[in-house]
Amino acid sequence: GMITTLAKTEGPVKLYSGLPAGLQRQISFASLRIGLYDTVQEFFSTGKETTPSLGSKISAGLTTGGVAVFIGQPTEVVKVRLQAQSHLHGLKPRYTGTYNAYRVIATTEGLIGLWKGTTLNLTRNVIINCTELVTYDLMKEGLVKNKLLADDLPCHFVSALIAGFCTTVLCSPVDVVKTRFINSPPGQYTSVPNCAMTMFTKEGPLAFFKGFVPSFLRFG
Repeated sequence: GMITTLAKTEGPVKLYSGLPAGLQRQISFASLRIGLYDTVQEFFSTGKETTPSLGSKISAGLTTGGVAVFIGQPTEVVKVRLQAQSHLHGLKPRYTGTYNAYRVIATTEGLIGLWKGTTLNLTRNVIINCTELVTYDLMKEGLVKNKLLADDLPCHFVSALIAGFCTTVLCSPVDVVKTRFINSPPGQYTSVPNCAMTMFTKEGPLAFFKGFVPSFLRFG
């Protein structure tokens, strides 16, 4: 319903709002959190381990997820702001484009504005990295070890879908609060807990799982 309404009212191009910032985010986030995962995992493994332990995998997920957030947070802020702004109802959009958004946020909210919601994004990415990569590893290992599937494309596909579902369930509440907080005008929420509590009291617990389906489609 949302996809159809957006396409009809604001045009199909609206579905790609914030694409440059989204690509910048993926380049900075994915290259660090996924690209460094195996290397960091080896670093945390002891010399006696033939295969990395669960502790090593979780530690690697925490480390690469944390580093990715601190470096890529400005791209996340700009992506969320551009995706949320509307050209309807005669309202003048806050930003004319990606680089204008970086400049406006930095000049009106200070450089710290580009790192708004870092704590939430750090929590979100730690959950994603640990759940996504560790669950994928464990599922693939289990399917191969129990001879349910061979270590090839179907096995990787099933493992990835299960990992994507588990990740969506765990990170959805943090994701929703993060999006609301990052997109809020200065002063709307006094803090992250205030944002979460306002959502809970006004909209109920199910508000924390809004957008679950598109979120799963993205992670899956």
